[in-house]
Amino acid sequence: MSLSRRGVLAAGGAMGALAATAAGTGTASAAPGGSPGHGRGRVRTGFDRLAADGYRLLRGQKVGVVTNPTGITADVRHIVDVMHPDERVNLTAVFGPEHGFRGTAQAGGSEGRYDDPATGLPVYDTYLKSGQDLADIFTASGVDTVVFDIQDAGARFYTYIWTLYDCMEAAALAGKRLAVLDRPNPVTGRAALGPVLDPAFATFVGRREIAQAHGMTVAELALFFNAEFLHENPVRLDVVTMSGWRRSDFFDATGLPWVPPSPNMPAPETALVYSGTCLFEGTNLSEGRGTTRPFELLGAEGIDHRWAAAANALELPGVAFREAYFAPTFSKFQGKTVGGVQLHVQDREVFDPVRTGIALLVTAKRTWSGFAWRPDNWIDKLTGNTRVRTMIDAGADTDAVVRAWQRDLSAFRAKRRRYLRYGG
Repeated sequence: MSLSRRGVLAAGGAMGALAATAAGTGTASAAPGGSPGHGRGRVRTGFDRLAADGYRLLRGQKVGVVTNPTGITADVRHIVDVMHPDERVNLTAVFGPEHGFRGTAQAGGSEGRYDDPATGLPVYDTYLKSGQDLADIFTASGVDTVVFDIQDAGARFYTYIWTLYDCMEAAALAGKRLAVLDRPNPVTGRAALGPVLDPAFATFVGRREIAQAHGMTVAELALFFNAEFLHENPVRLDVVTMSGWRRSDFFDATGLPWVPPSPNMPAPETALVYSGTCLFEGTNLSEGRGTTRPFELLGAEGIDHRWAAAANALELPGVAFREAYFAPTFSKFQGKTVGGVQLHVQDREVFDPVRTGIALLVTAKRTWSGFAWRPDNWIDKLTGNTRVRTMIDAGADTDAVVRAWQRDLSAFRAKRRRYLRYGG
């Protein structure tokens, strides 16, 4: 792979290389070595570094930003509100993903096309748009460069990374440049976990062949996407890395403020379990939507203490299960009291969310006669294959299901290493 650097942006002197571009594939500078220890304010996001450099990367460009409420500075100002009045950057458009730019829509919704009341900027809806349709939106907006800045949750089926993928593909079709401003993976970037998507099951909850918990940042994913999946028509890609972030960092080590990236991702603790327990969206059990602990509370009518007991008997590392009862205010079992479990992560360093999710599916099916998959087999879209569903139906235990994806996962991990840009 031949890489060419566009140059060094020296925001703050010792920050080192801020951004780089590769012909066709894209690259980024590694985070500076010798980063300080844990503490408030240690991590500077891609946007923070871009702004500190006077937006030099965007100079002379008409800029559109793909973002949502998570696109904020360390002092919780939205980046659009910061850039709009700044004469050093020519911000002319905003592109809203699922839930919308200002975050007014629930799951599966968006805000449509409107003019932002705060800035007057035109806001275009990208949700469920891809290919030439999205390219036409970029063309109509008149921008030269599309900037992406959204907080991810670390799971393949969290749709913002596929908004990124679609924007990369569309920007290439429209002849636009794309810049990714990096933010932390809130559940660390240490390891990739879970099954790798079979392309036959590609949807908006998994466009391409990555692991269920990818263990990458959005900038690293952008580099991966451009080189591995978009190489026939790569986008002109820039990424702006963070400073001070280490792969072993959970979100609370960054000193950054948390803004829910979607209505049902209220806290970093939600992201910690999400890549495993979101699998319950593919069943007839509640995944905790409509409660204050989505994806930590799971249940259905007729479930009792036996599920928690069976899950605890597995002695899964780093987690315990409490018999729990709750009444969702919306979504499955709205207004009804259901029984189930609450996950309590006791040691996040050893907790494996995907293995835990599989174990909970196995034990739910064994202890509750009412267990069923969603009729549309949505579980296959979430896991990226039929294997998880069919093995559980055939009576396989957790270890057998997990073993079944190890070869594909090992291959993905080897490929992923080429695009990692942070140590620690």
